[in-house]
Amino acid sequence: MLTKTNVEIQRIHGLDTLRAAAILLVMMYHYMVFVSNEPSFGLLSEIGWAGVDLFFVLSGYLIGNQIFSEMRTTEGFSLTRFYARRALRTLPNYYFILAIYFLFPVAAGGNPLTPLWKFLTFTQNFDLKSGSSFSHAWSLCIEEQFYVLLPLISLLVLSRLKSARGMWIVIAGTMMICACMRFLMLDKVGVDGGLYRTYIYYSSWCRFDELLPGVALALVKNYHRLVWQDWAAKGGRNLMVGLVLTGVAFILFQSFNYDPEFGFSGFTTTFGYTILACGFGYLTLAALSANSLLARIQIPGAAALAIWSYALYLVHKPLMNALIPVFKSSGLGVTGVLSITLMFVISILAAYFQFWCIETPFMRLRARFFSSRN
Repeated sequence: MLTKTNVEIQRIHGLDTLRAAAILLVMMYHYMVFVSNEPSFGLLSEIGWAGVDLFFVLSGYLIGNQIFSEMRTTEGFSLTRFYARRALRTLPNYYFILAIYFLFPVAAGGNPLTPLWKFLTFTQNFDLKSGSSFSHAWSLCIEEQFYVLLPLISLLVLSRLKSARGMWIVIAGTMMICACMRFLMLDKVGVDGGLYRTYIYYSSWCRFDELLPGVALALVKNYHRLVWQDWAAKGGRNLMVGLVLTGVAFILFQSFNYDPEFGFSGFTTTFGYTILACGFGYLTLAALSANSLLARIQIPGAAALAIWSYALYLVHKPLMNALIPVFKSSGLGVTGVLSITLMFVISILAAYFQFWCIETPFMRLRARFFSSRN
């Protein structure tokens, strides 16, 4: 039974739906890239990489809201408490999967591993080469870097200025810098997709801005209450704007991002990720708007997938690597409906095991010694 004690948060159905959608998109994309070598889920496979971008926006809101809401309490925000809570939430599962990669080569699928110190310091995404094992940890590195920087910057800016104006300058400035970095890095990339991933797709300097629409929402909610009430009352508009912006971003990336002769589009690379993140920001706002369709509908299984999403993100790829030779040698193959279903079901069961056996005990420790002040 999933209780508030076990997961330590009150479920918001719209956010659960978005988080479940994010992890399923990632799995569909990874199945195409690492398992079947074909778009097994059609267009959803091809745009599935954007599930990570959705995770970024959701993390920006959830972490930003935790920091800003605590800063406005009489007890104030504790940096030590925040870091302890983040460590107990993210590190146990991460170290478990990291150990599997280094102890069982089959999980790596025959690909080289980045040096251990880069995984331990969450710097693996810097100069990450395509084809490296446990490459999907790149997004976790960016999120961990974000967990370190956002509270420090928030304390410095909000405590000194006593207003949100400074944070708005930081958010706007960072988004502009990241867009400029993507444009400048195109010179290093040329027509090489591998270099594009190394210098742009995996890079903190080029992707950090995608967390900021979520942070902006948290800032409005906590420091501009009347504006937040007005925004949250327009759930239908938020959903529509989010879908339109997301659709525009997908069209840019699917149709106008790459030309074999001229390389990657400067416009799409520079602004496409920003448009996508803003679209997901509006969808997040819609999920938080009580009168939005996204907030009202409860999709069966979405809450469970949302709760297990972190474990599922970590475990699905090494598990798929291990199962590929088994499926092929048994004659089952990896492209049929049965094999795809089995691969996904086994991954979800493994994530369920991780959640209860690894994540939950540490979350209980967190609730006991570092309870939230929200």
